[in-house]
Amino acid sequence: MKSFTDFLETVDNHVWGIPLMVFILGTGIFLTIRLRGIQFRGFGQAFKNLFSKDEKTDKKGEVSGFAALCTALSATIGTGNIVGVATALVAGGPGAMFWMWLAAIFGTATKYTECTLAVHYRQQGKDGHIIGGPFYYIEKGMGEKWKWLAKIFAFFGVCVGLMGIGTFTQINGITSAVKGFFDPDDKVTVSVFGQQTSISVIIAGIVLTVCIALVIIGGLKRISAVAEKIVPFMAILYVATVLILIITNITKLPDAFVQIFEGAFGIRAISGGVLGTIIASMRSGIARGIFSNEAGLGSAPIAAAAAVTDYPAEQGLISMLGTFIDTIVICSMTGLSIIMTSSWNVGLKGVQVTSRAFAEGLPFPQKAASFLLMICLVFFASTTILGWDYYSERCLEYLVGDRPKVMRAYRWLYIFCVFIGPYMTVSFVWTLADIFNGLMAIPNLIGLLTLSGVCAKETKRYFDILHKEKTI
Repeated sequence: MKSFTDFLETVDNHVWGIPLMVFILGTGIFLTIRLRGIQFRGFGQAFKNLFSKDEKTDKKGEVSGFAALCTALSATIGTGNIVGVATALVAGGPGAMFWMWLAAIFGTATKYTECTLAVHYRQQGKDGHIIGGPFYYIEKGMGEKWKWLAKIFAFFGVCVGLMGIGTFTQINGITSAVKGFFDPDDKVTVSVFGQQTSISVIIAGIVLTVCIALVIIGGLKRISAVAEKIVPFMAILYVATVLILIITNITKLPDAFVQIFEGAFGIRAISGGVLGTIIASMRSGIARGIFSNEAGLGSAPIAAAAAVTDYPAEQGLISMLGTFIDTIVICSMTGLSIIMTSSWNVGLKGVQVTSRAFAEGLPFPQKAASFLLMICLVFFASTTILGWDYYSERCLEYLVGDRPKVMRAYRWLYIFCVFIGPYMTVSFVWTLADIFNGLMAIPNLIGLLTLSGVCAKETKRYFDILHKEKTI
């Protein structure tokens, strides 16, 4: 297993090399310029759209814009915000946070573009359900001759769901947190798949698999209904918890920012190691940032396509808030809590890093801090599993067509992957997820750059309509 993990790490280093990082950041910078800083000038309108109630009932779509955003956030706010940030800081130091922020700022324009295009090119299935995403805007926007690129995206989308963000990393993170609370010293273990495993991991894995299966079988509307209720609650709970940590340790906050900026540019690196430090910070920050907020990955557009709206840009603005909420707010809070408590360089891995930060920084008993983190991670990761089932199903539907039996079989396969996820190593699941993320992003970014003109026209049309409404 170790040799295979080493092989995956080699592949990961090639996939997430400088070319892909430049491609991702460059796409975000280009779209920011092309759309005249849409993430800044459209930020206020995005919140207005999110909370506005339109009485018009003949709009196309299946779910509200808010529900579409919650479905997307249910898939993005997960272990990436808790475990992913920790692994980024361990691998790249505090400077990784800077590159995560930079990727998010420009990634907001990327998220806006992909979600706007998803609504513009969405299709209606035979049974009336709406389907859209990168596979359709690549095929319909770029032309039939590019259908092979759309299929590559859809294939990797299925892989990311089954073996990346959707299952292994999420359930692995949940069960690790449960074990850290109930059985941190592996006092009660049994042999599973040839390895000694804590009974707490087994019980948590089975319970969560059953609960997730009950929701997944219900399809998009049940997933959206669950997401609308859980996502706001879990975000508020986590933000409130970390705010308590930051306020309690407020004197350490200025130094945390100093560490972030010095680490990002290798200022504290030893002579001759500056470039290596910067590259390590960039790679960790950008890779984990993309894992967390999924800007450019092409996943959120699949949910956005189902939103009830007549204007693609309207949902694009709502959807781009997901990147802000996910990375600028939630990931930043996790990162600051880890840096302020110096938990990133003490030899821990994965959820243990954030768990130590909570235990050291919160004014609660250690057991209470571990319980809070466990609850947050359970909510975060469970909803990500649900959201990614929907994403990967839509990718599979594009590949094989409207075949209900295939979809039902896939759902059970997805549930099986959730079931076996707890028994894999942290390094294995995160490396595999990184690889599929990078491969999925490439065809989507090509589509976004090619169709940026279409998005620019939709943006102008929408803002012209808003301007006319204001002058009437």
